[in-house]
Amino acid sequence: MKLARLFLFCAVASAWPAAAQTWDSSGNGMLSGTYYFREVYYIIGDNAGDFSRALALYNQVTFDGNGHYTMNAVLADSNAGTLQSGTISNGTYSISASGYGFISNPLSTGDFIFGLVSQSGVFVGSSTEAGFNDLFVAAPLLPAGASTSTFKGTYTVADIDLSGPLYYGVGYALNSMFQMNPDGAGNLGTVNITGYAGLGGSTVYTQSSPGIKYVFSNGAWSVTFPSTSNATLVSGQKYVYSSPDGNFIFGGSPNGFDMFVGVRMGTTAPTLNGLYYQAGIDEDESNLATGGYGLLDTYYGSLSASGGSIVGHQRQSDVFFKYPTGYTYSDTYTVKTDGTYSTPAMRYAVGAGGAVRIGSGIGPFLAINVALQAPSPTGSGVYINPQGVVNAASFAPFTAGISPGELITIYGSNLASGTQFASSVPFPTMLGNTQVNINGLMAPIYYVTPGQISVIVPYAVGTSIATIQVINGDTTSNTVTSLINLTTPGVFTIPSGGIGYGAVLHADYSLVTPASPAQIGETVSVYLTGLGTVNPAIQDGAAGPVTTLSNTTNTIAADISGIAATVTYAGLAPQLAGLYQVNVTIPAGLTAGDHTLDISGPDSYATEALISIRAASTTSAVEQRVPPRRKRIQ
Repeated sequence: MKLARLFLFCAVASAWPAAAQTWDSSGNGMLSGTYYFREVYYIIGDNAGDFSRALALYNQVTFDGNGHYTMNAVLADSNAGTLQSGTISNGTYSISASGYGFISNPLSTGDFIFGLVSQSGVFVGSSTEAGFNDLFVAAPLLPAGASTSTFKGTYTVADIDLSGPLYYGVGYALNSMFQMNPDGAGNLGTVNITGYAGLGGSTVYTQSSPGIKYVFSNGAWSVTFPSTSNATLVSGQKYVYSSPDGNFIFGGSPNGFDMFVGVRMGTTAPTLNGLYYQAGIDEDESNLATGGYGLLDTYYGSLSASGGSIVGHQRQSDVFFKYPTGYTYSDTYTVKTDGTYSTPAMRYAVGAGGAVRIGSGIGPFLAINVALQAPSPTGSGVYINPQGVVNAASFAPFTAGISPGELITIYGSNLASGTQFASSVPFPTMLGNTQVNINGLMAPIYYVTPGQISVIVPYAVGTSIATIQVINGDTTSNTVTSLINLTTPGVFTIPSGGIGYGAVLHADYSLVTPASPAQIGETVSVYLTGLGTVNPAIQDGAAGPVTTLSNTTNTIAADISGIAATVTYAGLAPQLAGLYQVNVTIPAGLTAGDHTLDISGPDSYATEALISIRAASTTSAVEQRVPPRRKRIQ
């Protein structure tokens, strides 16, 4: 039986894969061989956030290393009474040198699962452009000889069960975290589980399941959790799949629509450091207490962790509001000796050697997250690091994509023969002997060094996918591809790096700082990049005009710690090249101290930079809160 004919159905057409033929596919060999996989797929059915349909597809997929796959799949479908099984033989995929790419979605004709291949060969992704929510995870099969004894150690697991929004309503969604200690002889012992339920808000529920056993069959394990007389967070049979090194596990019920991810813990304190590829599910149920709704999103992306700070990106699908969004953020962490740490919305566990991090939501924010160390691509000659195209202001990871007019930084090696800065505007398209070609257009260059270049993305770069090359003298670099957005906002920070206080000026052009904070009702100027096309249009690399200001063609909004702020101007910064300016009036309702300064466009939301606010005066306007869709789980 051909599953492709049995249950495929049409969804919203994807915009990006229309130019799939231009995507760098030099990394297709990163997906090669037979993998276990699981995809959970949800369709919102009403204004409460309940589902009209849910599916789970799982079993084995074989990648040929050249862009084609075959699935031996099993389907659980809420619209069917029994499991279905069969073969899907016409799948395709395209993976770039960084491991970033997409595979055709076996559950929806014409749609793609965007995602990334980690250093360990695990692929994680989501169909963010397709008009539904899903999460897809695949890992190479365990090596020959794997058995019951292979499953051994201490694992921390995050589980999310969204069967409730289908059968009982969104208030019955479940989210939990627990440890398993497989002994290599088929025993897990007692598993103690803590978690949250939708209607329970922040109430912590517990479950203790003694005497659990596991069995090995066909390259995976099966575990059965009993139901309990009180609150049951996890129950029934679960299939457990593992990465070849045993450090990462994932899976779910053979006849349900749940997903879990887990990590093997180490015996020493791990270090969370470097670039990670991530994906996950968020279910925001904070509005249920007031008779509201559940808000689901699924996502993929990346994050860069160093010294207790994270700059991250998630491309997330929030189909309740019918459009995908690029979300960039900053976060902090202090990993404890047992490998765990928490934020206000998430509990995290970092595995042995820091190779994998998994996360579980804290009610009323139900969520799972998995982040795996990225591969480390290398090259010779004039070489662009395929992970090294970032926003010059926010340093958002490369999965955030680029936008017309954005100032970007490109990292690599042998990009230029020396260090040189542009000495006049418009910025030149050749600096020293170096040029940068983006979709056939020569980009204005701000500076060059052998290891990095900063350029402005030409306004006519087009849509969908950008191809980027550096030309140093007579030598052309490798080609790197990037997705193109309408906007990719990033606020400059002081010091630079995307974390800390934003480059924000008072009306007298002095800097907003903790010693000189902004006050309620004051209008300040924020300096940033990535706001897209402008009107009147200007020459690439030219300074922003003075007499007739050049406004953004995209609607730009701002908020400060979740309170909407009035934007009085959004456009190019006058007399400056490669720089945008947003004038923001500080809203009422803010307390004294540091707050997040958030900027959004039609397809983007950035919450990294800080702004210092003075104590509110006795008179203030009515505060205007940002719609719930802007609340994010980190």
